[in-house]
Amino acid sequence: MKQSEANESDEGQRIPWLLGLGAACGLLMAAYGILESPSGSKQIMPADAVAVVNGEVLRRDNYERLLAGFASDSRNPIDDEVRRHILDRMIEEELLVQRALALGLATVDRRVRADLTSSLIESVVSGAEEREPENDELRSFYAEEAAFFARPGRYRVDQILFRIPYEDDGQNALERARAARAELVAGVPFEEVAERLGDEEISPLPNTLLPAMKLREYIGPTALGAVMELETGETSLPVRSGIGIHLLRLTDSLPSTSLPFEEIEDQVRREYIRRTGDRALRSYLEQLRAESDVSTALPQSP
Repeated sequence: MKQSEANESDEGQRIPWLLGLGAACGLLMAAYGILESPSGSKQIMPADAVAVVNGEVLRRDNYERLLAGFASDSRNPIDDEVRRHILDRMIEEELLVQRALALGLATVDRRVRADLTSSLIESVVSGAEEREPENDELRSFYAEEAAFFARPGRYRVDQILFRIPYEDDGQNALERARAARAELVAGVPFEEVAERLGDEEISPLPNTLLPAMKLREYIGPTALGAVMELETGETSLPVRSGIGIHLLRLTDSLPSTSLPFEEIEDQVRREYIRRTGDRALRSYLEQLRAESDVSTALPQSP
């Protein structure tokens, strides 16, 4: 009887010990798993890395850049706690990026796609724009694009506007415009005809010389085309646009002029570098298409 009770006592003591041993083994296995990548192979830490996340290396230079940025924004010194905090944020960001890619957000989320394409375009363009062009290159570019760098012509224009009411065929406005032009041809002062026959303008034309593109903002492309055909002092035929019918008189103009290279060298350099980036991006896109299998439901451009 005593022997049986002793055996039961030994067995009761052995069970907690075995459970403890099992738990310890479990912890060791978990720790071993942490030190291994998901594929089962240990992650090798490169010399220039601060961490490896599922095989992706977090570079030390990026870590140091974040530390420097934190130091510039903070009055407190950088200590081990701050270093650990920044490293933890880098790891968590990498984990989120990996999960986002695994979930296919780069394919289905428009914001993610836009951010990815913008970042890649910026990378391609900025790489091409890093080289500073030689002076001879700039002068040659300036000579080839002389029309682009010319100061555009400017125009001073008077206008009489005849508004067309909503869902109106505009015939009444056209007849008033024709009558007003007849009076102008007969010598009636422009201001008098405008006040008596024209309609009020929401944005009256300023009494100054305007570049063509600025003038277009006031009167629209169709009316601008009519102005470009006028000689100084002439009045146009009635010109219809989306807001009504215009009578336009060109009172003054200055032709486009070419500026010396020395005066606009900085402008020439900026445009040269911008176009260099554009060409690099176009070349990169063409290379991507050439290396890819692309099919469309529409005919390809010739």
